[in-house]
Amino acid sequence: MKKWKKNENGRFYRDDVNKTNGSMRTIYLDDLPGDLIDAVWSDLPNLNPVATERLGYPTQKPVALLERIIKASSNEGDVVLDPFCGCGTAIAAAEKLNRKWIGIDVTHLAIALIKKRMHDHFLDTKYEVIGEPKSVQDAGALFKQSPFQFEAWAVSLLKAQPFKSKGGGDKGVDGIIYFEDSKGSYQRIIIEVKGGTYHPKDVRSLKAVLERDKAAMGIIIALEPPTKGMLSDAAAMGKWKMPGVEMEFPVMQIVTIKELFEGKKPEIPQWHKTLKEANREIREREKTLKLL
Repeated sequence: MKKWKKNENGRFYRDDVNKTNGSMRTIYLDDLPGDLIDAVWSDLPNLNPVATERLGYPTQKPVALLERIIKASSNEGDVVLDPFCGCGTAIAAAEKLNRKWIGIDVTHLAIALIKKRMHDHFLDTKYEVIGEPKSVQDAGALFKQSPFQFEAWAVSLLKAQPFKSKGGGDKGVDGIIYFEDSKGSYQRIIIEVKGGTYHPKDVRSLKAVLERDKAAMGIIIALEPPTKGMLSDAAAMGKWKMPGVEMEFPVMQIVTIKELFEGKKPEIPQWHKTLKEANREIREREKTLKLL
């Protein structure tokens, strides 16, 4: 088979014999109709354990697979419905391909991952999450219904990565925020969520987790307000200093659900570069605008 060559305009072509009259002709690759896609799609890359798009969700599918399905079955502006949306691969593909979308999932862990993924993919994406707690009372009801779901939802309030231990149990970690310090080294902020009563010893226990995991800082997200003793213990743990610059942050912080609803944010590096984030994406219509 003759190889394709590339001309000065960037088009692939090859010279071939016209079977009708025997004359030579030039065939351009982008003028050919191509082959129909059959039922076996072996050309798509596997989502291996170290793939850059992997987010840690057990049933995650390759985004290339969902992009092909959406392109083949819908047009721009159509609505894509994924009633079991998991970590949001179909949603992210639909947003990229200029489709409207609706995603449904029963777990707040999945919703937390999707919110983080959409934030990482498309900073200006506007969407509404229906069914999440909208008040402290709603949050309390979710905790009573499912402490695990409450933890995943609470972690999403800080756009953190929900944590699931491979060995079972969370080992004192409910969520993680990764950031790059001024020296280019990656650091971690450990998040622990408390829905019921908690005590000063819980603050000290999280400090032990920071030391065990060599994390820079820790944040407790709590449904109930902390006591003066807890705040005192947290403050006594001092500050974490950003290497090479005059910036420091509390080693331990406690923030309540009520405060987060009111807009309060913990003191953490706001200019950090996230380590485990979904790759930034460009919507198809934005690519077209750039070409124009």
